[in-house]
Amino acid sequence: MTEANPAPRRPAGPGAGQAGLAFRPAAEADMPFLARLYASTRMEELAVTDWNEAQKVAFLDMQFQAQHAHYRKHYPEADWLVVERAGQPMGRLYIERWPSQHRIIDIALLPAHRRKGHGAALLRDLIDEAWSSGKSASIHVEKNNPARRLYLELGFAVIEDKGVYDLMACAPPRGGADSG
Repeated sequence: MTEANPAPRRPAGPGAGQAGLAFRPAAEADMPFLARLYASTRMEELAVTDWNEAQKVAFLDMQFQAQHAHYRKHYPEADWLVVERAGQPMGRLYIERWPSQHRIIDIALLPAHRRKGHGAALLRDLIDEAWSSGKSASIHVEKNNPARRLYLELGFAVIEDKGVYDLMACAPPRGGADSG
Protein backbone atom coordinates (compact mmCIF):
# COMPACT_ATOMS: atom_id res chain seq x y z
CA MET A 1 0.00 0.00 0.00
CA THR A 2 1.51 3.30 -1.03
CA GLU A 3 0.15 6.80 -1.07
CA ALA A 4 0.89 9.08 -3.97
CA ASN A 5 3.40 11.78 -3.38
CA PRO A 6 5.18 14.17 -5.70
CA ALA A 7 8.59 13.42 -7.12
CA PRO A 8 11.25 13.78 -4.44
CA ARG A 9 12.45 17.34 -3.99
CA ARG A 10 13.91 19.30 -1.13
CA PRO A 11 10.98 20.61 0.88
CA ALA A 12 10.82 24.41 0.79
CA GLY A 13 10.66 26.52 3.91
CA PRO A 14 12.70 27.53 6.91
CA GLY A 15 14.75 25.08 8.91
CA ALA A 16 14.81 24.59 12.65
CA GLY A 17 17.46 27.26 13.28
CA GLN A 18 15.47 29.87 11.35
CA ALA A 19 12.43 28.91 13.43
CA GLY A 20 14.39 29.62 16.62
CA LEU A 21 14.70 25.97 17.62
CA ALA A 22 17.70 24.46 19.36
CA PHE A 23 18.58 20.96 20.53
CA ARG A 24 20.35 19.43 23.47
CA PRO A 25 20.84 15.87 24.64
CA ALA A 26 18.08 14.66 26.94
CA ALA A 27 19.24 14.07 30.51
CA GLU A 28 17.77 12.24 33.49
CA ALA A 29 16.50 15.60 34.77
CA ASP A 30 14.33 15.86 31.61
CA MET A 31 12.30 12.74 32.42
CA PRO A 32 9.40 14.64 34.05
CA PHE A 33 9.19 16.95 31.01
CA LEU A 34 9.40 14.02 28.58
CA ALA A 35 6.67 12.17 30.51
CA ARG A 36 4.45 15.28 30.40
CA LEU A 37 5.13 15.66 26.67
CA TYR A 38 4.25 12.01 26.06
CA ALA A 39 1.02 12.43 28.05
CA SER A 40 0.09 15.44 25.90
CA THR A 41 0.21 13.24 22.80
CA ARG A 42 -2.30 10.79 24.29
CA MET A 43 -4.88 13.13 25.89
CA GLU A 44 -7.34 13.08 23.00
CA GLU A 45 -7.24 9.29 22.94
CA LEU A 46 -7.89 9.02 26.68
CA ALA A 47 -10.66 11.63 26.66
CA VAL A 48 -13.09 8.97 25.44
CA THR A 49 -12.39 6.59 28.33
CA ASP A 50 -14.37 6.58 31.55
CA TRP A 51 -11.18 6.47 33.61
CA ASN A 52 -10.71 8.94 36.42
CA GLU A 53 -7.67 11.24 36.44
CA ALA A 54 -5.64 8.97 38.71
CA GLN A 55 -6.21 6.03 36.35
CA LYS A 56 -5.22 8.13 33.34
CA VAL A 57 -2.06 9.36 35.07
CA ALA A 58 -1.07 5.82 36.09
CA PHE A 59 -1.72 4.49 32.59
CA LEU A 60 0.22 7.30 30.92
CA ASP A 61 3.17 6.86 33.28
CA MET A 62 3.24 3.11 32.62
CA GLN A 63 3.03 3.65 28.86
CA PHE A 64 5.74 6.33 28.89
CA GLN A 65 8.10 4.09 30.87
CA ALA A 66 7.43 1.16 28.52
CA GLN A 67 7.97 3.30 25.42
CA HIS A 68 11.16 4.79 26.86
CA ALA A 69 12.56 1.32 27.67
CA HIS A 70 11.57 0.01 24.21
CA TYR A 71 13.24 2.90 22.40
CA ARG A 72 16.45 2.60 24.44
CA LYS A 73 16.63 -1.15 23.82
CA HIS A 74 15.85 -1.14 20.09
CA TYR A 75 17.68 2.07 19.10
CA PRO A 76 20.89 1.91 21.15
CA GLU A 77 22.84 4.39 19.01
CA ALA A 78 20.12 7.03 18.78
CA ASP A 79 20.39 10.70 19.60
CA TRP A 80 17.86 11.54 22.33
CA LEU A 81 17.26 15.27 21.96
CA VAL A 82 15.14 17.84 23.74
CA VAL A 83 13.88 20.55 21.38
CA GLU A 84 13.99 24.04 22.87
CA ARG A 85 12.79 27.46 21.86
CA ALA A 86 13.98 30.55 23.74
CA GLY A 87 15.69 28.24 26.22
CA GLN A 88 12.47 26.42 27.14
CA PRO A 89 11.84 22.74 26.37
CA MET A 90 9.03 22.31 23.86
CA GLY A 91 9.53 18.89 22.33
CA ARG A 92 11.60 15.83 21.70
CA LEU A 93 13.40 14.41 18.71
CA TYR A 94 14.77 10.89 18.77
CA ILE A 95 16.77 9.83 15.72
CA GLU A 96 19.12 7.00 14.80
CA ARG A 97 21.34 7.29 11.76
CA TRP A 98 21.79 3.91 10.08
CA PRO A 99 24.04 3.15 7.10
CA SER A 100 20.95 2.86 4.87
CA GLN A 101 18.67 5.57 6.28
CA HIS A 102 18.03 8.05 9.05
CA ARG A 103 15.21 6.69 11.21
CA ILE A 104 13.15 9.29 13.02
CA ILE A 105 12.17 7.30 16.09
CA ASP A 106 9.95 9.96 17.59
CA ILE A 107 9.18 13.60 17.15
CA ALA A 108 6.69 15.35 19.44
CA LEU A 109 5.91 18.91 20.46
CA LEU A 110 3.88 20.30 23.34
CA PRO A 111 0.35 21.31 22.26
CA ALA A 112 1.13 25.05 22.40
CA HIS A 113 3.85 24.56 19.77
CA ARG A 114 1.93 22.35 17.34
CA ARG A 115 0.61 23.58 13.99
CA LYS A 116 2.98 26.56 13.99
CA GLY A 117 5.51 25.24 11.49
CA HIS A 118 8.02 23.96 14.04
CA GLY A 119 7.52 20.29 13.17
CA ALA A 120 7.81 21.06 9.46
CA ALA A 121 11.04 23.00 10.08
CA LEU A 122 12.49 20.06 12.05
CA LEU A 123 11.46 17.57 9.38
CA ARG A 124 12.89 19.70 6.55
CA ASP A 125 16.26 19.72 8.34
CA LEU A 126 16.09 15.96 8.96
CA ILE A 127 15.26 15.28 5.32
CA ASP A 128 18.07 17.60 4.18
CA GLU A 129 20.56 15.88 6.49
CA ALA A 130 19.57 12.41 5.26
CA TRP A 131 19.59 13.43 1.61
CA SER A 132 22.99 15.11 1.99
CA SER A 133 24.26 11.66 3.02
CA GLY A 134 22.48 10.04 0.07
CA LYS A 135 19.98 8.37 2.42
CA SER A 136 16.24 8.35 3.04
CA ALA A 137 14.55 9.72 6.14
CA SER A 138 12.02 7.27 7.58
CA ILE A 139 9.48 7.15 10.40
CA HIS A 140 6.67 4.95 11.68
CA VAL A 141 3.40 6.93 11.70
CA GLU A 142 0.08 5.88 13.19
CA LYS A 143 -2.59 5.73 10.49
CA ASN A 144 -4.77 8.24 12.38
CA ASN A 145 -1.95 10.65 13.33
CA PRO A 146 -2.92 14.22 12.33
CA ALA A 147 0.73 14.88 11.38
CA ARG A 148 0.43 12.28 8.61
CA ARG A 149 -0.72 15.03 6.24
CA LEU A 150 2.49 16.97 6.93
CA TYR A 151 4.64 13.94 6.19
CA LEU A 152 2.88 13.49 2.85
CA GLU A 153 3.29 17.19 2.02
CA LEU A 154 7.01 16.93 2.72
CA GLY A 155 7.41 14.00 0.34
CA PHE A 156 7.13 10.98 2.61
CA ALA A 157 5.36 7.95 1.15
CA VAL A 158 4.10 4.75 2.73
CA ILE A 159 6.57 1.98 2.02
CA GLU A 160 5.17 -0.68 4.37
CA ASP A 161 1.87 -1.26 6.15
CA LYS A 162 2.63 -2.26 9.75
CA GLY A 163 -0.97 -2.56 10.96
CA VAL A 164 -1.70 0.39 13.26
CA TYR A 165 1.40 2.13 11.86
CA ASP A 166 2.76 2.74 8.41
CA LEU A 167 6.46 2.93 7.71
CA MET A 168 6.92 6.11 5.69
CA ALA A 169 10.09 7.26 3.95
CA CYS A 170 11.28 10.30 2.07
CA ALA A 171 13.90 9.14 -0.40
CA PRO A 172 16.36 11.44 -2.13
CA PRO A 173 16.00 11.92 -5.86
CA ARG A 174 17.58 9.18 -7.95
CA GLY A 175 21.22 9.82 -8.52
CA GLY A 176 21.76 11.19 -4.98
CA ALA A 177 20.92 14.36 -3.12
CA ASP A 178 20.09 17.33 -5.23
CA SER A 179 21.58 20.73 -4.61
CA GLY A 180 18.45 22.83 -4.95
